[in-house]
Amino acid sequence: MDCCTATAHFLKNASDYGVDPNRIALYGECSGGTFATVVCQQLAARTDLPKPCAQVLIYPYLQAIDFNLPSYQQNYAVPMLFKKRALRLGTLYLTGKEFDVEGVMRNTHLPKHVWMKYRKWVSPDLIPERFKGRGYVPMEWPQFRPEIYEKCKELTNPMFSPLLSEDDVIRQLPKTFLLTCEYEIFRDDCLLYKKRLEDNGVPVTWYHIEDGFHSITVWLGIPLLEYPTQKIHFRHVTDFINSI
Repeated sequence: MDCCTATAHFLKNASDYGVDPNRIALYGECSGGTFATVVCQQLAARTDLPKPCAQVLIYPYLQAIDFNLPSYQQNYAVPMLFKKRALRLGTLYLTGKEFDVEGVMRNTHLPKHVWMKYRKWVSPDLIPERFKGRGYVPMEWPQFRPEIYEKCKELTNPMFSPLLSEDDVIRQLPKTFLLTCEYEIFRDDCLLYKKRLEDNGVPVTWYHIEDGFHSITVWLGIPLLEYPTQKIHFRHVTDFINSI
């Protein structure tokens, strides 16, 4: 809510800062991308504020229904963000407590009726076939563990899992730039969100980095660590922003 409050204040008072209130875009990477997504959704119905003109989302985390989508399986131990570490950090943020996330990693954290409710939006069946190689194995839904659900039942709250927001929220969102990386666990979250946005008439510009990985932006501008095509990839981000 702090992000929503700060963004609402800036939108309302943009002219005081010498900013055109009709040319404000929200940008975020990883959890920052999650915050940007949530802020756009929370402010979508506000009639007392200028609307953000775009959102730029760099491999955000977007859902807590299925942690065994293809990208979560394929990239569970790929630096810079391991699957287990991501879930530990996410549940700590949500609950304020650390607990064993092994059950969450196996999808035992939700009852089947909740999973079925959201399967229309979160399912490997909605992921393009080109992304289902590299050892991906479809999984049956495992046995539910209610003690885990009690610890983290808020995982399905759209404030934490913005992919689960209703269509009447999604269709009010601004034009969107989505960047995904092949070797990154949140890739499929983004692919599913791309589909939801497009299904609701939101213009989407999608750029996929075939050799990309989490925290790819960290190395920008560092000569010994920046790899040759990095600036080329991120030119697509700046081109989108400049086109707004």
